[in-house]
Amino acid sequence: MLEAILLRYCQFTKYVVSLIGRSVSYLLPVLAVIVFYEVFARYVLNRPTIWGYDTSLFLFGYIAALGGAYAQQREAHINVDIIHAKVSEKTRRLFDVLTGILAMGFLAVMVKTCGGMFIESLEFNYKTQSEWAPAMHHFWLMMTVSAGVFIAEYSTELIANLFFLIKGRELNGEVHQHVNLDEQPFKVDNDQLDSVFDKESPNGN
Repeated sequence: MLEAILLRYCQFTKYVVSLIGRSVSYLLPVLAVIVFYEVFARYVLNRPTIWGYDTSLFLFGYIAALGGAYAQQREAHINVDIIHAKVSEKTRRLFDVLTGILAMGFLAVMVKTCGGMFIESLEFNYKTQSEWAPAMHHFWLMMTVSAGVFIAEYSTELIANLFFLIKGRELNGEVHQHVNLDEQPFKVDNDQLDSVFDKESPNGN
């Protein structure tokens, strides 16, 4: 019963994180068009907009923050995993549990801080220091939500890793997805690491 509940929670959370990450990706072409138009208006028409910089800055923040949890789900963040790739599966899971707890602690502080800034920006009507001067409250709300979504994604990984350490098996093959190395250009497997560090250079070093 408990296993079924945990499985449903992880599957639902991963679905929501994936939906948010894929949805926010549609903001990328919008950001590109705005940046292109701002450059064109500034250097060709000699009539820069007052809204282009702030809008592009907000969009970039939305894309980076709301897409962070999905990137974590796809194991797309850049990692220095030389040690991580050399140890046993159980030790890797222990590492992942520790880093997950630390990350969730940091994100919890972020939720509290950004949530406080959201309330404060509503109360005092904070705006950017630009000619257009748009309101800032939506940005702090987005940061609060994105940190919460990140915590939810980390919680699924924490559950999967703890379940593996306790039961010795995966909660479900779809819970702790392993992304192929050919989808992760910055990661290598153990054999590739050995070939890199054991191969002599042309100078014999």
